[in-house]
Amino acid sequence: MAAERDPEGRAAARPLLTDLYQATMALGYWRAGRARDPAEFELFFRRCPFGGAFALAAGLRDCVRFLRAFRLQDADVQFLASVLPPDTDPAFFEHLRGLDCSGVTVRALPEGSLAFPGVPLLQVSGPLLVVQLLETPLLCLVSYASLIATNAARLRMIAGPEKRLLEMGLRRAQGPNGGLTASTYSYLGGFDGSSNVLAGQLRGVPVAGTLAHSFVTSFSGTEVPPDPMLAPAAGQGPRVDLAARVEAWLERVCAHLGLGVQEPHPGERAAFVAYALAFPRAFQGLLDSYSVRRSGLPNFLAVALALGELGYRAVGVRLDSGDLLQQAQEIRGLLRTTAAQFQVPWLESVPIAVSNNIDEEELARLAQEGSEVNLIGIGTSVVTCPRQPSLGCVYKLVSVGGQPCMKLTEDPEKQTLPGSKAAFRLLGSNGYLLLDLLQLAEEPPPQAGQELRVWPRGAQQSYTVRPAHVEPLLQLWVHEGQLCEPLPSLAESRAFAQLSLSHLSPAHRRLEQPEPYQVALSEKLRALVDRLSAGGPQ
Repeated sequence: MAAERDPEGRAAARPLLTDLYQATMALGYWRAGRARDPAEFELFFRRCPFGGAFALAAGLRDCVRFLRAFRLQDADVQFLASVLPPDTDPAFFEHLRGLDCSGVTVRALPEGSLAFPGVPLLQVSGPLLVVQLLETPLLCLVSYASLIATNAARLRMIAGPEKRLLEMGLRRAQGPNGGLTASTYSYLGGFDGSSNVLAGQLRGVPVAGTLAHSFVTSFSGTEVPPDPMLAPAAGQGPRVDLAARVEAWLERVCAHLGLGVQEPHPGERAAFVAYALAFPRAFQGLLDSYSVRRSGLPNFLAVALALGELGYRAVGVRLDSGDLLQQAQEIRGLLRTTAAQFQVPWLESVPIAVSNNIDEEELARLAQEGSEVNLIGIGTSVVTCPRQPSLGCVYKLVSVGGQPCMKLTEDPEKQTLPGSKAAFRLLGSNGYLLLDLLQLAEEPPPQAGQELRVWPRGAQQSYTVRPAHVEPLLQLWVHEGQLCEPLPSLAESRAFAQLSLSHLSPAHRRLEQPEPYQVALSEKLRALVDRLSAGGPQ
C-alpha cells in the first residue's frame, strides 16, 4: 500500500507506537501458520463518558492517515529483533519488512456521528497478523479524539449556540500530540477555534489570540514608540500621532468615569498603544493586569476611542481573573454609558471575552440569560477531560477464518458480540433517535415502517419497534488498502456533529442523569450469542 502524500502520515502514529504483546502475538500467529487468516476486529466503548448518554465518534481521519502510511522500516524491524527471543527465525523479520495495509478494509462511523456503547466505531478486517498489529495505534488514535470531541460537544451544549468558544489548552495538554489532537477534535465537537497555531497549519482549525499579561507588564510607560503615527482606516487623510490622541482621550474618559488621570497605569496604556499600532484593526484590551475598573478599562477606552477617530473599531476586551460574570456585566454597563457620552454607538457592543479555569459549572453560569460574555476561552477543562480522562475503548476479535468469535468472561460487561455485523440507527416520526440495532452482516437491513423484534442489550425480554426512518451507520472508507472516497473536511465533520446532536431527544441530551440510549440486537444475533455462550456449535 503506497503511503499517502501527507506530511502527517507517519506523524499520526508510527507502527511501533504499540504494545509489545502485539509483536509477540504476531510472532505466534506467524509460527502457527495463521498470519494470513482472514480476521475482523471491532473497536468500541462500553460506557458513555462523563455520565452522559452519548459520545461523538472522532479520529477516523488520523486512522486513515496511519493505515496509508503503515510500513515497518529497517530500524523498526531491527528493534523488534532486539526485544524478541534471540532464536526467532529470521524469516519472521523478513515477513515484517513486507507488511503494509494493502489487505485491510475499514468500515466506520463517519466522524461527528453519535456513538453509543457496543456499537463499533471501526470495523477492521484483513490478514490476522496485520490487523492484530493495528490494535494499539487505532485505539490510541480513536479513544482520545472521541473523548475530546464529546467533551467539547457537552461544553457547546452548555454554552448554547450564541457564545463563541475558543480552545486554549495547548500548554495544559498531555504533550504535543495530545495538544494537537485536543485542538483538532474540540473544533469538531463544536468549539469555534483554537489558540494552537499548528492545528491551524496542519488541520485547518481557525486560530485566534491576542496578548498575554506579560506583554502588558513588560511596558513601564516610559517607552517611546519608534513610529507613533497611524494612518486613517480608509487610507485617506494625514497620519495621526496615536499616543498623543490616547493621552487626550484619557482625560475625557477619566472625567466620565470619575477617576483621576493618574490612576490608570501608564505602562498598561503604553502596551495598549503599542498593540494598537501593530494591530489597529484587531485591537483587544486585556483589562486585569492591574485594576480592571481603575486602570484596564479606562486605558482601553482611551485607545479604542482614539482608534475610532481614525475609523478603526476595537474588537474586544478580555478578563482573566475574578468574578467573570459580574465583571462582564459591570463592563458592559460602562461601555454603554461611555458610548452614549461620546456618541460612538459601536462601543456599547464591543465583545467581552473571558478565561480562567472555566469548567462546566462556571460555563453554565457564564451562559445564563443576562450574561454579557460573548467569547469564552477554555483550556484545562477541555483538553484534560478532568471528569473522565479516558473513554475506555477496546478492540476485540469478532471473526477469524470466516467463523464468529466471542469472548466469554465472568464479567458480563466484558463479553463481546460475535460475528461480522451491520449497524443501523432507527428514528421515530419526530426525527429523534429510537435505538441502534446490531445485526449479522448477512441479514437483510431493517426497513422504515416495518415492525421488527429486537433484544435490548442486557435485557431478558424482546420487544417490537416500527421505525419511521432507518440509517445505516457503518460506511466503507478503506477497501483492501484503497481509500473509497475522500474523507469529509474537518469543518464538514464539525457541522455533521451538530446535526447529529440535534437528533437526540431531550431525555438523551441531558448532561446529568440522562435517560440511557438503547442499543439492541436482532433476533439472529441474539440467538448466536446465546448459542456461543452455551458452548454450542457455531
